[in-house]
Amino acid sequence: MAVIVKGFFAGVEFLSPMHNRARIVPGPGQESVWDYPRPPRIERVEQPLRVEHGGRLIAAAPGGWRILETSHPPVYYLGAETVEAGVLRPNDRTSFCEFKGVAHYWDIVEGARVVVADAGWSYPLPAMPYAALKDHVAFYAGRVDACFVGDERVVPQPGDFYGGWITAAIVGPFKGGAGTRGW
Repeated sequence: MAVIVKGFFAGVEFLSPMHNRARIVPGPGQESVWDYPRPPRIERVEQPLRVEHGGRLIAAAPGGWRILETSHPPVYYLGAETVEAGVLRPNDRTSFCEFKGVAHYWDIVEGARVVVADAGWSYPLPAMPYAALKDHVAFYAGRVDACFVGDERVVPQPGDFYGGWITAAIVGPFKGGAGTRGW
């Protein structure tokens, strides 16, 4: 559990002297990932979401879902029907989330050739209360050319394990980079 100690530096709250990490205080219109809950919360997204790779639009949705979890930038899920036909192919990889269930992974393909392995994932049978994620796909922003929330191009969450999308409306620090697995 994080301990918040205020007052050392303007605009900074230390979350844990043990890890020396500081919560960035959100400005107007911003959210801190340290205010997100655990277990994660699912929220409807009304902004358009899109994913580009290889010089083409591979997915575009009028909205979708986002998962908000302590220390993580939001993960965005687009309806599977919004992905261009023939772009994704399931692979054999799976992983387990203690909250959402078993994730299945997808490769971006061109014909029979894999262009990007494990470009995204989905939960075919998500646990409650995440049932809305059924028939939705999340993409790793760092494994494709670009992802957008509205007109804003996102920054990938650091590291190669988590798939959060960082926008100007989100402040950290963010889990995912070197030395953050134990947060």
